[in-house]
Amino acid sequence: MATAAEVLKQTAPAAAESAAVVVRQVQLDGQVVLKIMQHCDGALPNIVTGQLLGLDVGALLEVTDCFPFPGGDDDTLDEQAGANYQIEMMRCLREVNVDNNTVGWYQSSSFGSYQTTEMIETFVSYHESIRKCVCLVYDPQRSARGQLALKAVRLKDAFITHFKEQKLTGKDLREAGISWRDVFVEVPVRIHNSSLAQALVADLDPAPRITAPDLERLDLGGAAYLTKTISGLIEGADDVLAEAQKISVYHRNLARQQQHMAQWLAKRRQENAARRAAGEEALPEEDPAAFKPIPEPPMLEQYLVVNQLAAGCERATAACQAGMSKLYVMQALQKGGAQA
Repeated sequence: MATAAEVLKQTAPAAAESAAVVVRQVQLDGQVVLKIMQHCDGALPNIVTGQLLGLDVGALLEVTDCFPFPGGDDDTLDEQAGANYQIEMMRCLREVNVDNNTVGWYQSSSFGSYQTTEMIETFVSYHESIRKCVCLVYDPQRSARGQLALKAVRLKDAFITHFKEQKLTGKDLREAGISWRDVFVEVPVRIHNSSLAQALVADLDPAPRITAPDLERLDLGGAAYLTKTISGLIEGADDVLAEAQKISVYHRNLARQQQHMAQWLAKRRQENAARRAAGEEALPEEDPAAFKPIPEPPMLEQYLVVNQLAAGCERATAACQAGMSKLYVMQALQKGGAQA
């Protein structure tokens, strides 16, 4: 979504909004949830994205409609064609009196992994025109297990400021009090249906006693999902070690440079002592060209990797808890059947 900034400059409302008000809750219409699920499930295993449209009502962000972006990972459209497509879609929606104010975007994820630098850059490009926007992340693999895996996330304002200023070193983030937990903020999601939709559902025939989602929730075959999640955790641990290695190399190089600077300074002071004894002018003891400062590596990648690792641990914990609950239920059913 490299064209998000250009599209928003042409479609964002001109009214100024207060930066002090942050999004506290996201309200989704039922049709928005169904459109997102249909788009993301049908594009598996590709990662797809789409635009969110709605209204900004104070701390509440109402998402009333959405439309998909063309293509996925194998998208062959150029940036200008993608921007023209978004603008044309919004113009068509405006003509049929549909909300066409951009309030964010949605995207699918593979086993809950969405914390990437690309997402942060997209947030920053949206932030230039829309101060309050969210990203809806939908996990098709987790939803296939009978649970709607849909969450709304946004970036913390303090982190956006530091990202724009490229102050992402460990020292800068520590002084600002920004930890890896302060990058993404999850916003509560509420699904809302109109009164006409609720009346239609109430007028339909009652659902059967056992539905397909009920059967999916009772499925005991969770080994494949758990194996994939654990594999992701192992890869995340390797990435954390790799990022820690970069920091370790930086500190070793810094210590080696400081040692060389101390040796050079001691030698220069001896030389100056000899020059003073000979009546000559002393040389400067600070030579900025002698030792160039070693730049501290940014901590952004490490923060994102730790975020992904923490999210993976939460998914593994939830899967294990659900699996244990199902086993206890099946054990009770077996005992009841044996006694009968």
